[in-house]
Formats: sequence, C-alpha cells, structure tokens
Amino acid sequence: IEQTRRRKGLQRRGCLHRTRAIVMRPAWLGLGSNVNAESHIRAGIEELQKDFHKVILSPVYTSNAVGFAGNDFINLVARVETGMQPMELRQYLRDLEDRFGRKRDVAKFSDRTLDIDILLYDDLVLLSPVLEIPRAEILKFAHVLKPLADLDPDLIHPVELRTMADIWRSSGMDASGLRLHPSFN
Repeated sequence: IEQTRRRKGLQRRGCLHRTRAIVMRPAWLGLGSNVNAESHIRAGIEELQKDFHKVILSPVYTSNAVGFAGNDFINLVARVETGMQPMELRQYLRDLEDRFGRKRDVAKFSDRTLDIDILLYDDLVLLSPVLEIPRAEILKFAHVLKPLADLDPDLIHPVELRTMADIWRSSGMDASGLRLHPSFN
C-alpha cells in the first residue's frame, strides 16, 4: 500500500511518466555504391550496425551501372529492426548518405558514394510524394531483387502477395551482370 501511495504521489508531481513500449519493426534496406565503393559500403554497414539493434546482411554483389555509363556498383540488402517510423527512417538514411558525400543535385541514374533506400517496412504499403513502400525497384532490377530474395526468400511482397524467391524465379531478370563480391562474401 505504501508503494502505491508513493507511486501516485510521484505521478501527481510529474516525476513518474508512463512510457510507451517502442514497437520494433523489420525494414529491408537496399545499399549501393560505385564511388570508392568497398570503403563506402563497409562504412555504411558499420553505421547501420551501430544504430540498429539487429542487422542481417544479404550476400554482396557487384553489378553493372544501370541507366548510365559508370563504374560497377556494389549492392546488398540489409534487414534491420527499427523503432523508427518510415519517414523518420527515411530521414535517418538521407542524413547518413549526406555524411558520406551523397550529391542530390545530379541525375537519378548517376554515380553514388552511398545510396540507401527503404525497400520494405514490415508489411506496410505506402505511397507518398517522398516515399514509396514497397519500393518499385524490387520488381525492376536484379541488383535489388536477387539480394533481397537471397536474404529472405520466404518474405511475402505486400502487394504481389508472393514470396521473394518466387518473384525472383518468375521474374525473367538477367542475373548475368551480378557477381558475388569476393571481399564481402
């Protein structure tokens, strides 16, 4: 009884706050770089591992530049557990990219020091002017879908309602430009 009185007194004085549990949700992030790529990808992975409780990585691939003539990219997918909401996570990733010299005033298909996109966030479907989940590139590019299917083959695409492995098998995407990166795998 004494503990209950003390607790109620602390609550009245504002000294004791109810806390909401942070709900952790899985997010799948696509990472890529073609400028000092090994260094930037390693640094990006290290930052994710510092800032998220659980980070699981796909195999790392080297792939040809898409949409422009440039150096090969290094690509992978990271699954993280996060308490951030999608827009918070987007801003966190943009800030991280900026710290590594990401230029935003260039063509969509151009060199990247570090590019990190939210591919999926739990089973959320979101279409806003600044964020699309699931990201359309999952169904368009082998360098996005293949590492995602390798990491979580049984993951269900929230719009297609099929597993990533099934989507990969039936995609008809050309994987000949994807090569496992020897320094990471």
